[in-house]
Amino acid sequence: MTIRAKLTLWYASILFISVLLITAFTHQKFAHEEKLINRSRGQVVENDAWEDALDVTLACAVPAVLVGLLGGWFLMRKAMAPVAALTQAAARINEGNLHEQLPATGNGDELDRLTEVFNAMIARLDGSFHRIREFTLHASHELKTPLTVIHGELEMALRDEGAEHRERLLSQLDEVQRLTKIVDGLSLLTKADAGLINLKREPLRMEELVRDSFADAQILAQAYEVKVELGRCEEISLSGDRHRLRQLLLNLTDNAIKYNQAQGRVKIELRRADTFAELQITNTGPGIPSDIQGRVFDRFFRGDASHANTVDGCGLGLSIAQWIVTAHGGTIQITSEPQKLTIVTVRLPITG
Repeated sequence: MTIRAKLTLWYASILFISVLLITAFTHQKFAHEEKLINRSRGQVVENDAWEDALDVTLACAVPAVLVGLLGGWFLMRKAMAPVAALTQAAARINEGNLHEQLPATGNGDELDRLTEVFNAMIARLDGSFHRIREFTLHASHELKTPLTVIHGELEMALRDEGAEHRERLLSQLDEVQRLTKIVDGLSLLTKADAGLINLKREPLRMEELVRDSFADAQILAQAYEVKVELGRCEEISLSGDRHRLRQLLLNLTDNAIKYNQAQGRVKIELRRADTFAELQITNTGPGIPSDIQGRVFDRFFRGDASHANTVDGCGLGLSIAQWIVTAHGGTIQITSEPQKLTIVTVRLPITG
């Protein structure tokens, strides 16, 4: 129940009690006057003080109560309107618009004071997010140079060293490449959070990107003994960033292949659904438990710890995929039935 409804009920209850008191006092007054009149006249007549009291109540008190209820409801609605506006404004605040301020009424009342407290809290949060982004960007930038140097030195050592050290150097090179991928992913997401990445909007054929991704996926699947199929692939025109959409398809198909089973299958489909292009990538992997499906887009989240040890990845692929889809005005959803099918559904708006 809202505060407005509670106040209205309390106000109505108080008015009702007031009417009862008015009726009782009126009855007492009429009864007393009736006794005095009868005593002065020496008459004994039937006492009709209750009728008189009810007549006065119906004639005066009830209309006054109705006017009071309507007026009270109007005043409470007007008084609670700034609270409703403040609630709606606060609900729109997220990590992307922390720089915005909640509107104040300018009356200098308690609500304005509450708004000032909220705005100060939001400003502190904005500063904290900004410092975190700055730290991540600077750390990513500083890490790229030594990783590039180490990568180059390992490649040179591989050409110079004998076979006895080759396996160890290859392992080190793989770890450096994995660290580089993590740093690049963090840098990308941090820039995206800060609004520093502008998508290149251009007309493109989505089915062409899907077919190219299918060809790449067939090559990637060979090492995992996974069969990749291309189902329905309708001709659909989009306006978007070709590079980012290719990255989206690569991330999703790579995940579907890696998190699969031996002799498993991956199916890619593209169809038109009203004003959206609907992309579905289905795989026959171990699936995602229902209790953690809502966290799969969290950064560095890897649901199956035992499986994660054997699968190369850094836990940023789905976070990047979600950002790409959202930046294009679309939605991404994952549904999974463990040990059966996992389906990733992407819906992107069609512009032509």
